[in-house]
Amino acid sequence: MLPEAFLTRIQAQLGGEYDEFLLSLERPRAVALRFNPLKGDAPSLPFVRDNVPWEPQGYYYDPEARPGLHVYHEAGVYYLQEASAMAPVALLDPKPGERVCDLCAAPGGKSTQIAGRLMGEGLLVCNEIHPGRAKILAQNIERMGVGNALVTNEKPENLSRRLTGFFDRVLIDAPCSGEGMFRKEAVAVTQHCEALVKQCAVLGAQILDNAAACLAPGGEMIYSTCTFAPEEDEGQVAAFLQRHPEFTLADVFGNVDY
Repeated sequence: MLPEAFLTRIQAQLGGEYDEFLLSLERPRAVALRFNPLKGDAPSLPFVRDNVPWEPQGYYYDPEARPGLHVYHEAGVYYLQEASAMAPVALLDPKPGERVCDLCAAPGGKSTQIAGRLMGEGLLVCNEIHPGRAKILAQNIERMGVGNALVTNEKPENLSRRLTGFFDRVLIDAPCSGEGMFRKEAVAVTQHCEALVKQCAVLGAQILDNAAACLAPGGEMIYSTCTFAPEEDEGQVAAFLQRHPEFTLADVFGNVDY
């Protein structure tokens, strides 16, 4: 059972699309993986299907398959990742030779995606504030064969103080209330409440302010969540732009083919 407060809000947000949204939660999930160009050309695998439109290395796979048990997964040939989760890095569009920061990086899906675009050139700093999750992040960076990454276990304010104006691009896949995870993880439903939405919005604002300090003049920053709450999404971005008039919204959709 979805939280009543969530349903009331999402109905107001979606209007005539509300019923279609509810139906979507009952449909089977599409599952995807992303090949790792650092390990060479993508192999031909029988369970791999259509390409993810916004990520050249991303592919949907047969939901009956179990690619996490394949030797290629253990060898870092591919990373299991939701197709939607591939979009932020596609929009960030990092280039070889750039200095890039993934500020909330664990478990490492987006960091390894960035690394695949840097192709060993430049620097990738992957940060995770929670020590246990930082260890998982480091393991995935190693498994995927990334040689130009630094894994840190720091508060964002410490990084912004030491690395002011250092990065060409910064990704913030912010901790959020997880409304987009309701179909995938039952615990996201049981943990959800309006207080969590407010708490995450406050935390996201703090992370955004520190991320901004890390960015070099002329750099680009992508902020993403897996929630629908306006306080954490459109409202968050609008409030950030009021606090930081030196930033402007960018039309980044030219970076991807939807």
